[in-house]
Amino acid sequence: MAGSVATKTAWKLQEIIAHSSNVSSLVLGKSSGRLLATGGDDCRVNIWSVNKPNCIMSLTGHTTPVESLRISANEELILAGSQSGSIRIWDLEAAKILRTLVGHKANICSLDFHPFGKFVASGSLDTNIKLWDIRRKGCVFRYKGHTQAVKCLRFSPDGKWLASAADDHTVKLWDLVAGKLMFEFTGHTGAVNVVEFHPNEYLLASGSSDRTVRFWDLEKFQVVSCIEEEATPVRCVLFNPDGCCLYSGFQDSLRVYGWEPERCFDVLLVNWGKVADLSMCNNQLIGVSYAECTVSSFVVDLSKVKKSGSILHGLIRDDKPLIQPIPTGSSLRRIYDRPSTTCSKPQRVKHNSESERRSPSSEDDRDERESTAEIQNPEDYKEIFQPKNSISRTPPRKTEPFPAPPEDEPLTVKEATKPSQTVDIQTPLPKQENPDPVQMPPIASSTPVSRAEPSVIPATRDQPIGLKASDFLPAVKNQSQTEIVDEEAMSQIRKGHETMCVVLTSRHKNLDTVRAVWSTGDIKTSVDSAVAINDLSVVVDLLNIVNQKASLWKLDLCTIILPQIEKLLQSKYESYVQTGCTSLKLILQRFLPLITDILSAPPSVGVDITREERLHKCKLCYKQLKNISNIIKNKSGLSGRHGSAFRELHLLMAVLE
Repeated sequence: MAGSVATKTAWKLQEIIAHSSNVSSLVLGKSSGRLLATGGDDCRVNIWSVNKPNCIMSLTGHTTPVESLRISANEELILAGSQSGSIRIWDLEAAKILRTLVGHKANICSLDFHPFGKFVASGSLDTNIKLWDIRRKGCVFRYKGHTQAVKCLRFSPDGKWLASAADDHTVKLWDLVAGKLMFEFTGHTGAVNVVEFHPNEYLLASGSSDRTVRFWDLEKFQVVSCIEEEATPVRCVLFNPDGCCLYSGFQDSLRVYGWEPERCFDVLLVNWGKVADLSMCNNQLIGVSYAECTVSSFVVDLSKVKKSGSILHGLIRDDKPLIQPIPTGSSLRRIYDRPSTTCSKPQRVKHNSESERRSPSSEDDRDERESTAEIQNPEDYKEIFQPKNSISRTPPRKTEPFPAPPEDEPLTVKEATKPSQTVDIQTPLPKQENPDPVQMPPIASSTPVSRAEPSVIPATRDQPIGLKASDFLPAVKNQSQTEIVDEEAMSQIRKGHETMCVVLTSRHKNLDTVRAVWSTGDIKTSVDSAVAINDLSVVVDLLNIVNQKASLWKLDLCTIILPQIEKLLQSKYESYVQTGCTSLKLILQRFLPLITDILSAPPSVGVDITREERLHKCKLCYKQLKNISNIIKNKSGLSGRHGSAFRELHLLMAVLE
């Protein structure tokens, strides 16, 4: 019945230090069972291959801890939701940000990809569920009904329904086409942590903190059975691919259940702790758990696990008769209708009071520019996301099963190289002597992002960024031909955009000038050089970097930047206003108390040159802040996103009056 390391039924595979701070979420790819994504309080998403020690890719852009993750069925895309309510979608193959979705007012607690259409669903602490069209960045529909945080979301295998589990003890089933609630399942007496559709039948399983697993019939809308009296809350569940049983992860065990009647086929003692997700690969069950900054992976050999049979002792309650299990393969209820193609999409709901639309804003574009995918392990990245013999990617190779540890040796824990917080790109891609344009891994972004020690902004890489012109054209075998085609394509793209090309070339040249000064380590002089160029776009680019690192700011930096902030706040460009607000808020929080204290202090006795200089800077900053406060006061009456930002700044500046 019970498995252990000694019998090689269940064993710990690996332990890695996944983040520089606490791990806040993790998820396995369901296609291969070998792709792992972790989210941390360090606001990063790190991508790993199970049982390999090094991080493959690190995704940055979120500014608050990453609390929910989901990998798409084909393992090409990853969804990450943050504590602030923003959602980012990265394309793992192209190593770049794809979309930023903004609209939730609190933590994102759950996410899922629709099986066919280009849609995703998100559930939040704000109790709302949103359906997003990722092609248009827009919220298609909002489902309201839960009264507490939505902890888990799953689309049905046929793509017609969405199931949601919440802290309010309920499971709800939503009709995507009609845009309304179909049924609310009640019965759990604690927060419902997980919900999962049966792969074939109209059956739903839910696991709760009330320590029960319930099975629901989706034709009759009633409870089929309930597994009770387990010792700890249910953390995660997974149906066997053929639908014969359900695996449930608890604090210290894996349990295998049947539901007609309710029975436990097997119990395996697996001391995995906070097990967060389960997946399958080569007749092995993979489980991942986390504690502080470490993530552990475990393997269960399913060939040694009972998936059918009689009721185990302890689950027969009262004098309930033992019912013979249904033969495997027979179905008591309706089977999902799968569409014949993968083009089928949920119908967009129109003209409905709950329907929401958002036009993409320049702030979203800024978010996407600031979100990067840093390739940290080029070899693993190329093997997993860009197989050499295939232009279209395949999931991580399903190689041999994970090996069990030797019986007579203690389990060795592999130490991982944790992704660095200090350097944007750890490992440059190796130069190839004769590169094939199709095989080159495209890299994410040339825009530097936050780092702990920004002494140097890395130069742009010598590899193409993102998509190449050749990606829009048929693949050409001969390299020289491809280069000609690239030139032709670029000249076509440039037609009609001469002005923009000139502007971007000039901006790039100006940023190179600033970068040359920055590389000396003198932040003040590099900011001076950006201001001297007299191009606000360059100032914005630089501020977007220094805003990420509060410790870079000094009082003399404020005296140079405040006049620039005054210009930014009055700009017609939304992204400039946003950057100006961010910088001003940082200055107010960090320096306003210091400025007011120094200005209100009694005059010093004797000569103190340092103090005199500081007093002079404070007076200058105070004068500049007074000028800006008038702009803030006038704009605090605006509606929308900027209105609230200006109102917050107005409150922070109240001390000036």
